Amino acid sequence: MTGASPADNGRMLRPSHILQLSVVALLGVAVVMVHSAGMTIASGHGGRIDPTAMLYSRTTIYAALAVAAMLLASRINVRELFRVHGLANPLMWVLGATMLFMVLTLVPGIGKQVKGASRWLYLGPSSWGLSFQPSEMAKWVMVIVVAWWCARRRGVMHTFKHGLLPPMILIGMVCALVVIEDLGTAALVGMVAMCMLMAGGAKWWHLGMTVPPAAGAVVLAIAHSPYRLARLTAFMNPWADPQGIGYHPIQSMLAIAQGGLTGRGLGNGIQKFGYLPEDTTDFIFAIICEEMGVSGAVLIIGLYLVLLWVGLSIVRDCKDTFGRLVGLGILVTLGLQAMINIAVVTVVVPTKGIALPLVSSGGTGWIMTAFAIGLVASLDEANRLESIRQLPEVEPLEVAPARQAA
Repeated sequence: MTGASPADNGRMLRPSHILQLSVVALLGVAVVMVHSAGMTIASGHGGRIDPTAMLYSRTTIYAALAVAAMLLASRINVRELFRVHGLANPLMWVLGATMLFMVLTLVPGIGKQVKGASRWLYLGPSSWGLSFQPSEMAKWVMVIVVAWWCARRRGVMHTFKHGLLPPMILIGMVCALVVIEDLGTAALVGMVAMCMLMAGGAKWWHLGMTVPPAAGAVVLAIAHSPYRLARLTAFMNPWADPQGIGYHPIQSMLAIAQGGLTGRGLGNGIQKFGYLPEDTTDFIFAIICEEMGVSGAVLIIGLYLVLLWVGLSIVRDCKDTFGRLVGLGILVTLGLQAMINIAVVTVVVPTKGIALPLVSSGGTGWIMTAFAIGLVASLDEANRLESIRQLPEVEPLEVAPARQAA
C-alpha cells in the first residue's frame, strides 16, 4: 500500500482542521448554553430556547466573528512574520497601547466598572454596549512579545543579565498593571511567560529566583484587598457565611450536584433563575453540569483536551523557534485558563474572575482567543509546505521507443 502524495495530503483531514472543528464545536455549545443560562422566568419560553432569537442574537454574531477571525489567522504565515525587518517596533507600539488601555480603565468616564471591578473600556459611545478588557488583550500580546524575545536572543537566553532580565522586567510591569484589574489574569500571564521563557532556553534556577518576589507580590495584593481576603475565607469554609461571601461557591456546587449523571435537560436548570451569579460568564460550566450532567462536562473537557493534544502535535513538528514558542504560549494560556475556571467552579481553588475560554459569554474574548488558535493552525500549514519542499525530486521515467515491426 503506497503512501499519500503531497497533493493528497493537502486534501486529507489535517491537524489544523481538527483544531478548527474543535473551536467551532466549543463556540456552538457556548451559543446554546449562553442563551439557556440567560433565560428568565419572564421570557415566556417555558424552559425552551427560541431558535429564531438565538440565530440573530449578539452572541451568535460574536461566535461567527470569532470563526472568521480564526480562519483569517490561519492564513497568516507566522514563521515569515518573524523574518519581517523591524517587527520589534510594531510589537512595542501594540504593547505600549495595551498598557495605556489598562491605565485608562481606572479613569472615571472612560473605564467601565462592573461589580466594583474596573476591567473594561468602552468602544465608542456607551449606548452601543461594546466594551473590551485590556487585560485580555495583554494576555495574548505578551505571548507574541516573549516568543519574539526568546527567538531573537536564543543564543544568550541561558544568561541572566542579557537573556532573562529584560523580559522579566517587562512581564513584571504588565502583571503589575493587570493585577489592579484582576489577580487571576495577572497570575495567568506570569505563569505562561515563565513556561515560555523556560522553553526558550532560560535556566530553571534563574527563573526560580523570581518565584519568591512574585509570591510576595501575590500575598501583598491579597492582603491589601478586602474582597480577595473574603474570597479566600469563603474557600476555606463557605458555610460560615452561606448568605454572604460563601453564597457563590455554595450555589455553584449545588448546580453541579443537581445535574448528576444525566442533567436536568437543556433549558431546565434552576440555578440560573437568580440563584447563581455570573451564570453566563465565569460560572457557565456549573450551568452546563446542571443541565447536561456529567456528559456535558465530559464533552467540554474532551474538546479542550483535543485542542491541546492536536495543537501540541503541530507545535512539536514546527521547525523554527518563534513559531514553536508562539504555539506553545497560546496552548498553555488556553489550557491553564480552562483549568483554572473549572477548578474555581468546582470550588477546588478560591474564586477568580477568569472566564472559560470560548464558552463563557464574551465578545472580544471569543474573537481574540479564536484568532490565537488560528495562528496555531497556520503553523500546521507551514509544516506541510516545509515537508513538501524537503521531498527529494524524482527523476522522470524514460520510456524506450517502441520497436519498429520488422
